[in-house]
Amino acid sequence: MFNMDKRVLKKNIYDECEKTQMKKIKHLESAMAEAERAAHDDKNTTDMFDSHMMQLIRKRDMFAKQLEQELENLKILHRIDQTIHHDRVEFGVVVITDVQKVFVSIGLGKIIVDSDTYYAISLRVPFFQAMDGKKVGDTFEFRGKKVKILDIF
Repeated sequence: MFNMDKRVLKKNIYDECEKTQMKKIKHLESAMAEAERAAHDDKNTTDMFDSHMMQLIRKRDMFAKQLEQELENLKILHRIDQTIHHDRVEFGVVVITDVQKVFVSIGLGKIIVDSDTYYAISLRVPFFQAMDGKKVGDTFEFRGKKVKILDIF
């Protein structure tokens, strides 16, 4: 069983990622609804193929596609079992290196938790691929520099 402080920290990082992802989803839902409303509220539209209305519909469809991707990212995040202790770098872990702190989850970028900076990264980024499967104490090379893994939880 791993340290309770690490478990709490991991939960806080996870919660911040979930909150950030939900904000992205809400923003896209609002933008999509606004584009839909604007397309139907245009009183000057006399032709179904009015270029302004079609532009708004395309915008709505673009937001819908982005929303679909962000909802899928949320599902991926929800697959993380926070109760499992990991001893190697894989999906769902927090990795502390001598360079940076990362949460292997979905690509959200910079996350601030308890005044510390973490980077939520996906399995597709080169930094994860360079350290995939490594354990505490292992080193790996990334962009010509040696990086040491200090902790995993």
